[in-house]
Amino acid sequence: DIESLRDYCLAKKEVEEGMPFGDSTLVFKVKGKIFLLASLEKPVLQFNVKCDPEKAIEWREQYAAVQPGYHMNKKLWNTIIVDGGIPVKMVKGMIDDSYQLVVKSLPKKLQQGLL
Repeated sequence: DIESLRDYCLAKKEVEEGMPFGDSTLVFKVKGKIFLLASLEKPVLQFNVKCDPEKAIEWREQYAAVQPGYHMNKKLWNTIIVDGGIPVKMVKGMIDDSYQLVVKSLPKKLQQGLL
């Protein structure tokens, strides 16, 4: 559910949440950079995460609940539909990967203490 997702994201270092795109999308950022966007309007929880391009394709092939990122760069983002088709541990791993990819893209000075 959205509360579990929110708690998991906010437990990461330097994470902020906001709604810069309106009331229907909850956004999580690390040091000002987005690593997860969650839709609040869908009947089933859905969120977008940043991915390594090869993993993005691999996950789409492995799970029907992983789609190319909705309204995002399809090469770098996936939409995850939390319908029970993906193990919770895997979903958390996808969130962790997104967070780490964004942290690694930050200037070295901002990365300190985050990895």
